[in-house]
Amino acid sequence: MKRKSESNKLGARQRAKRTTAGRRKGPEGLPQINPNAAGIDVGSKQHHVCAPPAADGTANVKVFGTTTPQLPAIVGWLSEHQVTSVAMESTGVYWIPLLELLEAEGLEVILTDTRQRSRVPGRKTDMLDCQWIQLLHSCGLLAGCFRPEDAIGQVRALVRGKAVMVAERSDWIRRMQKALDQMNVRVHQAVSDIDGTTGMAIVRAIVGGERDAWKLAQLPDPRCRKSVAQIAEHLTGNWRDDHLFNLAQALKMYDSLEQHIAEYQGEIMRKVRQLPGKAEEGSAPAVSNKEKAKAFKKRGQEPMRQVLYAMSGADLTAIDGVGVETMEIVLSEYGATLHQFPTEKHFVSHLGLAPRQAISGGKPLHKKRKGGARRTRLGQALRTAATALKHSPSALGAYYRHISRSKGAYVAVLSTARKLATLIFRMLHHGQSYVDQGAALYEASYLKTRINRLQASAKQLGYQLVPQDSAA
Repeated sequence: MKRKSESNKLGARQRAKRTTAGRRKGPEGLPQINPNAAGIDVGSKQHHVCAPPAADGTANVKVFGTTTPQLPAIVGWLSEHQVTSVAMESTGVYWIPLLELLEAEGLEVILTDTRQRSRVPGRKTDMLDCQWIQLLHSCGLLAGCFRPEDAIGQVRALVRGKAVMVAERSDWIRRMQKALDQMNVRVHQAVSDIDGTTGMAIVRAIVGGERDAWKLAQLPDPRCRKSVAQIAEHLTGNWRDDHLFNLAQALKMYDSLEQHIAEYQGEIMRKVRQLPGKAEEGSAPAVSNKEKAKAFKKRGQEPMRQVLYAMSGADLTAIDGVGVETMEIVLSEYGATLHQFPTEKHFVSHLGLAPRQAISGGKPLHKKRKGGARRTRLGQALRTAATALKHSPSALGAYYRHISRSKGAYVAVLSTARKLATLIFRMLHHGQSYVDQGAALYEASYLKTRINRLQASAKQLGYQLVPQDSAA
């Protein structure tokens, strides 16, 4: 009997917990900025939606399906509870159909980062997550993720899809080179690039059945520095059937991806032409850098440069190190105005290029943040562009070399990428033009600044700097 009474008490406690689990008391002293806010925990099979709580404090949560016919029920249920603003987790890509539907109905929707609530105490369930999202959003404690306009978002989806194809194409180029190396055919040593005009001509000739190294050596451009005998020595191989078959299949995949990339590029140009532009197509100024202009013409990128210029009214390719691909990423990720960012510091911080210096107790901490620096698509593209400025005779190239000598290559890449981001922001946001002052003028300006700094330090210590010629 004693055990039975204890079990009855335990059951009563559990029932009491279940009864009060749906009740939630708001935090005392924390005002609600938006009482008509809702929270949604996005899932692949179910969406947990939490509307404002009832008058008695009971949590108002309902579970909906994720299929297209079931999504309008979420909009209707939120309208019944007079919801005007919705916050949801950016989980995978499951949020996209629901967000588009909610925005089409005129609701304000913000995406939140799941890391903001990763350390909230208590058992983590979908039912509790949507309640936490609703509570924090009603109090104005959730920051929305950056999202471009719908028209820009469509271009961004195409540009990201094309980037996947480009990455796969690079992978198949490596596979072609691997098959050639297994046959001891050193195409990458005979010519500079295996994916260049001469390199691909040699690969296609080999796949076509040519085995004579001297005939293959006639294919490179006459301006090639190596002699025919040297090239023929690199192009002599063992020609095994299995490696030749792998090479032929890799070449087919490469050609197929080239076709898909061209189709992507055509669709991107069509979408960009539909956007409201700031200039006429074909009115972009000529590229001052002759080598860069030659590269654009060789790769067939000049039409895309003209289209992007008509969209933005600024030629970002005038900046040293910035090509058509980088300009395409900038405009597809953020648009042509960058009005979402008040200052260039906000823009640089969003790209993950701002230096982070943690301070505790008034002293700087030199610990690296767990997980490394924040990476974005444009930030990574600007890092790649900064690396290409290593030997550039421009002022940006001189800046890169100066930082590299004093602080190393890693800091030089980050600092130069940050400078590229500020130049892009000034061109798009303020309409400033970019003029390269050259490496020599930059070095002279840096030397003058260094001398002024030394003179100020000497004057503070009671000394005077005198040039060696004057002292003699």
